[in-house]
Amino acid sequence: MPRLHPLGDAALVCDLPAPATLAQQQRIWALAAEVLAWPGVGEALPGMNNLTLTFDPTAVAFEELAARVLEVWPTLAAHAAEGRRIEIPVAYGGEHGPDLADVAAHTGLSAAEVVRRHSGGDYVVYLLGFLPGFAFMGGLSPELATPRRAEPRTAVPARSVGIGGEQTGIYPLVSPGGWQLIGRTPLELFDPSAESPTLLRPGDRVRFVVESLQT
Repeated sequence: MPRLHPLGDAALVCDLPAPATLAQQQRIWALAAEVLAWPGVGEALPGMNNLTLTFDPTAVAFEELAARVLEVWPTLAAHAAEGRRIEIPVAYGGEHGPDLADVAAHTGLSAAEVVRRHSGGDYVVYLLGFLPGFAFMGGLSPELATPRRAEPRTAVPARSVGIGGEQTGIYPLVSPGGWQLIGRTPLELFDPSAESPTLLRPGDRVRFVVESLQT
């Protein structure tokens, strides 16, 4: 069962216990779809292993909303978002992946094996956050989990592919960041002028394709 707590006077947060899994994320998507039809609920904002609901406190009390969430939770079926299969080419290592050697050293694998396992994974986009178009993805091989850098960079190049803890992701824009950079893709992750501004959406399945490798 989720843990429920208020966020200010007009929001409710549902937290699930770690670790984040695809099955739990699918239950979050199912709850988000369900609550949007409830009176007084404004937005449903899925996060990693959590869901934030905004509501009108003059229309529904926090206690009433919380009780209803707990009532429906056991009945929810996992909601598989309508995802697409996206292939993302990556130039690994060299100037595009300056931390590949550090990831290899931490994991005890060769740089080529890190790339083989990273590109062999089947990833699912759990949510977009942090930056427009930044996808938090599940599915990283546990052997590749690497702590973030002790000293974050002030400017990570756009389209950099990185590993941060047990997750992998792509920086859509130039940004400060502490993830270990292992490569870069030529694809644009965020285009505000496009009809669909973000390349990736929650529920998409992602495969990384080795475009080149420098060790």
